[in-house]
Amino acid sequence: MNIEKTYFRPQSIGEAVQLAAGHENDFRYLAGGTDVIVNKFQETETSSCLIDLTGIGEMRQVQTLDHCLSIGALVCLDELKNYPVLAVEFPVLLEAAQAVASPVIRKTATIGGNVLCENRCSFFNQTEWWREAVGYCLKCKGDICIATGGTENCFSKFASDTAIALISLDATISVLEKDAAYVVPLEEIYTGDGIQPRKFNKTTLIKSIEIPLDRGFRSVFKKLRQRETLEFSSLTTVVTTDRQGKIKIVLGGVDPKPVVITGKVGDDPKELIRKAVKKSRIVNNDVYSRQYRKDMITVYLNNSFEALAR
Repeated sequence: MNIEKTYFRPQSIGEAVQLAAGHENDFRYLAGGTDVIVNKFQETETSSCLIDLTGIGEMRQVQTLDHCLSIGALVCLDELKNYPVLAVEFPVLLEAAQAVASPVIRKTATIGGNVLCENRCSFFNQTEWWREAVGYCLKCKGDICIATGGTENCFSKFASDTAIALISLDATISVLEKDAAYVVPLEEIYTGDGIQPRKFNKTTLIKSIEIPLDRGFRSVFKKLRQRETLEFSSLTTVVTTDRQGKIKIVLGGVDPKPVVITGKVGDDPKELIRKAVKKSRIVNNDVYSRQYRKDMITVYLNNSFEALAR
């Protein structure tokens, strides 16, 4: 049966949100499309309406506002290297962006799309015939988590690399909904539920990301993957300190949401690392084993603290 497809390309944020409200039950925002289009081919994304945001110029701006750097959600990952302020203030964000996928994909993928990247699992991110053959999981309306054998919780892994870096930098996001606009810390939008990984309404739109300036951030970024390009993360770690002595550890790829541990300079790194490992809900839903990824958390964080000490 043929299903009619609808495509819109609004020219303003207000128009985009209005269109979303009119198609609330069956639409998807489209930015770079590097994730959404692949998911449509795999039939894990089935919305019949696409709202293309690429015509909204105000979401492509990078500017300094009130002691923070504002990055429009439609700025492509590859474009971030064109802004010298990032290399000076937030080199970890550039490193995280350059670790995403491949050079060709980074020329299209947007920073807003990456922080909203759908959670991943080796039993979900497959073709429709594969999922049907192995048995549908909780994330695709089945009745069991194939990775764990449980029937209540989905542990699909958080996959965004840039979000891990941004959270370590205390980033906030400017959000618009059909009847509200607000600012919220980025780390607060993630639920920890692998099926519904974000707290947003479906029509919610991220306008921009704000990172505080003049904090004296120092960071170490590490990513575990089979190949240096293309692969989604099996483990991403960032350790960041600022001139006030705050320490923030953020992990991705080992839980349905970012794992965040905070401390201060002078705290025992071993204790902070122990907390990070304990807080991570790792399951066997990745090409690397649960135990290996768990062990690598300690390795990466030890190396990161040593690098910061130098």
